[in-house]
Amino acid sequence: MSFFKRIFSSEKKETLDKGLEKTKTTFFSKLTKAVAGKSNVDDEVLDNLEEILVSSDVGVDTTLKIIKRIEDRVAVDKYLGTDELNKILREEIAGLLAENNTGNETEFTIPEGKMPYVIMVVGVNGVGKTTTIGKLANQFKKSGYSVVLGAADTFRAAAIDQLQIWADRVNVPIVRQQMGSDPASVAFDTLQSAVAQNADVVIIDTAGRLHNKVNLMNELTKVKRVMQKVVEDAPHDVMLVLDGSTGQNAFEQAKQFTAATEVTSLAVTKLDGTAKGGVVIGISDQFKIPVKYIGVGEGIDDLQVFNKFEFVDSFFK
Repeated sequence: MSFFKRIFSSEKKETLDKGLEKTKTTFFSKLTKAVAGKSNVDDEVLDNLEEILVSSDVGVDTTLKIIKRIEDRVAVDKYLGTDELNKILREEIAGLLAENNTGNETEFTIPEGKMPYVIMVVGVNGVGKTTTIGKLANQFKKSGYSVVLGAADTFRAAAIDQLQIWADRVNVPIVRQQMGSDPASVAFDTLQSAVAQNADVVIIDTAGRLHNKVNLMNELTKVKRVMQKVVEDAPHDVMLVLDGSTGQNAFEQAKQFTAATEVTSLAVTKLDGTAKGGVVIGISDQFKIPVKYIGVGEGIDDLQVFNKFEFVDSFFK
């Protein structure tokens, strides 16, 4: 298909290829077994493929959509050889992602006319939330933007200290208070500081607690309301960070957070350490929330803008 003819940055693509290696190897070893001895895509091959996609954490509903697309292709083309299955899968998954209007960007950019551009980051503890914020700050700075961080996860001293380490590493200013401070107060101070500095981007860390959705909802609503006293339409993006290595548990976290607050984008981390990279496809399809960023390595530059064409190309390379 024509959209695979894009020219990707070789360094970025190499990192992505390496980051998806475990997912790809596991997926294709299963696919090879599924089509062994078969010359065409029949019902048995489709049944096996369905099982492989589900076990790769693509998710049941998304898997059924992909299978339906392939069945339609078989019905039109009458005969499809198993040697074509890789190409067909690649095309149909890219087509599915294209329907969701996700993964169109290739660079770390912010919309024009939003200054400072405020990103509020949510997600449970342990998913790589603070690390993602640090890496995102690094990428925005490399793109020429000035960045201010806000340590509004005040329930854990470790979270404040970890964000400070990232701020020092990336060399961007951070606004912090003592552990136990009001998160909304930290967010307010951060935005005031950013406005005074004419900063381009503000990234606010928030507490990752899900044990009580009502409390979480109230807290995030308060943080938003207080931020809007400084920047009228803040936050411009509520980004949910999910750990890709947890597979279906990432789906559950997405359900919980989208029920507690309006989530406008997703970042999926730790894809390099798992064979469950298919979760990106399922989450993108099921929640209709754009996957903006993916973590494909431990290095400071290993947070990438999610581009569906690059992702599918690496997945099926």
